[in-house]
Amino acid sequence: MESAALKVGELARRTGLTVRTLHHYDDIGLLSPSRRTPAGHRLYALTEVRRLQQIASLRQLGLSLEDIRGCLDRPEYTLEQVLDLQIRRLRDEITRQRRLCTLLEALRDRVRSETEDLSLDDLTNSVQATLDFGKYYTPEQLERIARRGAELGPERIRGSQVEWQELLAAFGRAMEEGLDPASDDVQALASKAYSLVEEFTGGDPGIRSGLTRMCQEEGGENILARYGTPLKEGLWEYYTKAMKASGLFGGSPESRP
Repeated sequence: MESAALKVGELARRTGLTVRTLHHYDDIGLLSPSRRTPAGHRLYALTEVRRLQQIASLRQLGLSLEDIRGCLDRPEYTLEQVLDLQIRRLRDEITRQRRLCTLLEALRDRVRSETEDLSLDDLTNSVQATLDFGKYYTPEQLERIARRGAELGPERIRGSQVEWQELLAAFGRAMEEGLDPASDDVQALASKAYSLVEEFTGGDPGIRSGLTRMCQEEGGENILARYGTPLKEGLWEYYTKAMKASGLFGGSPESRP
């Protein structure tokens, strides 16, 4: 199998790319053929096609060719890890689209029905869900978020998720103990929360602003519950008070991410 190789035209036909694109990848050093025929035709073996899959996955996540080249030069970006990152992103997108599809199907069935009248709430809810995907971030910010996820890598993303779980549990214990949100112990937790938010946003104030607005408009506790992390009653309010006391974020306490 390793000895098998495809000419550039055959690789283009099988993958849906153009020969021009593959030539460009070669010219910029992103994907170079392993060898050439005596006549000088490019030949791509299994190793190069594996790399091409990594390139395709990272492009689908919104990375530029320059960023992709930087990623592939790092040892942690194996084919398995890149595929894992893409799969998780697609699953999140599928989940959002399924929720929207269920809502729209129910709305369509009510439109078809001659016995049920649509309410104003029914229609405004469907409009909100339809626009939700691009509501809080511009396409450029979504691209930067994807790039930031690729920079962090799947292992760090999983690690940060665990850290958030542990941090929220620590906030919950502090609340139960009656600690003042402005106390040194709780402020140490607030500092850790700030660091995690900054890591996710890459320090981008526009992305941080979108995250803040999402928490403000949808309720941080509702967002966390939607993704399988329900909070104890009053914990989000306690958390936002701690973040307000820290002075690390601006705005009202309800807006703290």
